[in-house]
Amino acid sequence: MTGGLVPRVTLVGAGPGDPELLTIKAVRAIRSATVLLVDDLVGEAVLRYARRSTRIVHVGKRGGCTSTPQAFIEKLMAAEALKGERVVRLKGGDPFVFGRGGEEVEHLRALGIEVDVVNGITSGLAAVTSLGVPLTHRDHAHGVIFVTGHAKEKDSALDWPTLAAAAAQGLTLVIYMGVSQAGHLQEGLLQGLGRATPVAVVQHASLPQQRHAIGALGDLTALIAREGLGSPAIIVVGDVLKGLASVSLVSGTVQAA
Repeated sequence: MTGGLVPRVTLVGAGPGDPELLTIKAVRAIRSATVLLVDDLVGEAVLRYARRSTRIVHVGKRGGCTSTPQAFIEKLMAAEALKGERVVRLKGGDPFVFGRGGEEVEHLRALGIEVDVVNGITSGLAAVTSLGVPLTHRDHAHGVIFVTGHAKEKDSALDWPTLAAAAAQGLTLVIYMGVSQAGHLQEGLLQGLGRATPVAVVQHASLPQQRHAIGALGDLTALIAREGLGSPAIIVVGDVLKGLASVSLVSGTVQAA
């Protein structure tokens, strides 16, 4: 630590990838950084807001791929902040929505390092918006549940039948990191939802290479396999998808039914 300044780290949500979805506060934080720790899911175009002198460190975090250990990232953030660097941890989506932001805040504060958080648009919201539908609707969905299909431990996996029962009461399910577990979650959800329940899978939400498929819950795994969809992707389940094509696969825009 230099100059008597209190060490500080800023966790910044870079949004789903489209740089135009960054907040003004996020851009200001990125420009202020002397050290920028960047996740894999952050779009390259977002980095144009960093200064030329900023040291950019890529710390990949992507489901299903080899990732930088979380403990290493936390140690690196702390070490740079304690040296007096203006550290920004740049995360895809929002730091506090399946972004491990809570873990990082706890670690840094335990070391006496102050933490600021700048929210970003989470990919679950961007995914449904790209389809032209809402997360909630007075006629179709009275609430929304954000869940992850990738639990930290096997014995902490979600009870999908219970979630299906909640969804059946008029809630939209937005599932992060669920493609690799699609068969398991499909089986569980079908215990409380009908096979014809609308479902959508959106890969690379908000980016030019976005692809999505729309169909029925009973055909979820077949839909993913047939269209070759993979991570990063969001699975949406619920009646807010009614009115879209029964099966649709396009880039960027949705095809009407």
